[in-house]
Parts: sequence; structure tokens; C-alpha cells
Amino acid sequence: MPERIIVVCVLVLLIGISSFAFAGEADVEFVSLDLKPDGSYYLSVTVRHSDTGWKHYANWWRVTTEDGKELGRRVLYHPHVDEQPFTRELDGLIIPDGPDGVKVIIVEAHDMVHEYGGKVVRMDITKAKGEGYSIKKLRQIN
Repeated sequence: MPERIIVVCVLVLLIGISSFAFAGEADVEFVSLDLKPDGSYYLSVTVRHSDTGWKHYANWWRVTTEDGKELGRRVLYHPHVDEQPFTRELDGLIIPDGPDGVKVIIVEAHDMVHEYGGKVVRMDITKAKGEGYSIKKLRQIN
């Protein structure tokens, strides 16, 4: 009987440890967007992910249109185990404008195990701020 108790305790301990050892999906917490004089954008994106090391970390974030067209990507070359959340930038992003231009972009993060699926930030680039984002300078949309 004591052997069974020990086995059960060890299993419970291992299950508990494994739940802490594996990071969940990568979440985009905040995005700052700034229109530059040349018409491109500078992005600053804050991501949270419980990186555990080289085999499981947030390895990029990207900007897409609502229909999934990728406009830009920032590759993250190493884990950020001791830096959470962390913020990284992307310069020179082009967001198509004009009468049929893009008015909404989506910023999502990717990790090596779960891929996509965490919290995303959906930005209406005609508004200076919204849930999870701010835009320092708006472009003029006709």
C-alpha cells in the first residue's frame, strides 16, 4: 500500500512540474505604430510568452491584413526566458493605401510549439488608439 501512495505522489508531482515546464501560446500585449515621413511605418510590439529555452520560445511576430496577407515579420532569434514581456521593433513596414487600401491590420505572435493561437491585436489604422494599440501619427485616408 505505501508503494502505491508513493507512485501516486510521484505522478502528481510530475504532472504538476510538466504543467509549469511548458509554455503556452505567445500573446501580443501591445502595439505602437508610427507613420514616418516616407510613408512607411515603425512598429513596436510587446509580446508575452513563457519561453522555456531554445526548444520552446516565441520565435517571431508578424503583421497581416484581415484576409491573411503578410505585410511584415520580425524574427526573434533567441528565447527571452528572463525578459517577459519583451518589446521588439520593425522599421519600414508598408501598409497599402489608396481607395482600396488596408484599413485594418492584425499583429500576431508565433512560438515554436503552438505556432499561432495566442492573443492578437487588431488595429484600425484610421483610429489613434484602440484595445491593445496606439498610433502616433495617422495617415490621411481619402
